[in-house]
Amino acid sequence: MTGLFDHTMIRVEDLEESLDWYQTHLNYEEKSRWEADTFTNVFLGPEDVHDDGALLELTYNHDGRSYEMGDAWGHIAVRVPEDALQESYDELLAEGVEDYRDPESCGNRYAFVTDPDGHEIEIVKRDHGAKWSIDHTMIRVEDADEALGYWVRKFEYDEVGRWESDTFANYFVEPRDAPREAMSLELTYNYDGRTYTLGDAWGHVAIEVDDLHGAWDRLLGRNAPDYRDPESCNDRYAFTKDPDGHEIELVTAD
Repeated sequence: MTGLFDHTMIRVEDLEESLDWYQTHLNYEEKSRWEADTFTNVFLGPEDVHDDGALLELTYNHDGRSYEMGDAWGHIAVRVPEDALQESYDELLAEGVEDYRDPESCGNRYAFVTDPDGHEIEIVKRDHGAKWSIDHTMIRVEDADEALGYWVRKFEYDEVGRWESDTFANYFVEPRDAPREAMSLELTYNYDGRTYTLGDAWGHVAIEVDDLHGAWDRLLGRNAPDYRDPESCNDRYAFTKDPDGHEIELVTAD
């Protein structure tokens, strides 16, 4: 199973405010939406997002609920050209985005802003992919060996990069031979043995598969958790979970 990441889903409390923020500041456009009786899903990305690039899914529940951010999810990271980190950050501030973590405070290697719901968005320097396209999604894990083994065993992903510091390590995983424009998953492991709270402001990461039922059966054969099987989702998608409880959706191409 070597499916690419299709999207990352986050929950928002004011759909129009969030749409305006992403369309204004990241130049995202609406790619598709699904209106249900109780919720709306909107998929966004740059106009020139790569065919294998991941989208952002905004989920808005119509009942006006609020959400807890938790700390088990970290951020999504979006790309800007290698020589345009400071320029891109300054543009966001000039448009009214709040100053959160500027490039200088991050060693001029990256920067951070937050969206209207407080989701953190990292800005990373890349020489590939459309500007503002999703580079990776970061999640925090409590056992690095278990988390890495999960993605290698269950999904046949490769570890494609790591950065180890004195107090934490970042591991990047993605499908073998994935194009550079595809999204990676960053696993952050803190050495101090802390635990995390999932919250409900983050939803899931989604992986595209060719054969939903075949992929599901392979996952169960590899002892992945049976969370929401295809039948319970009208044979349109399915969900499993990683060892830390992060939800992972399986979807087929439209």
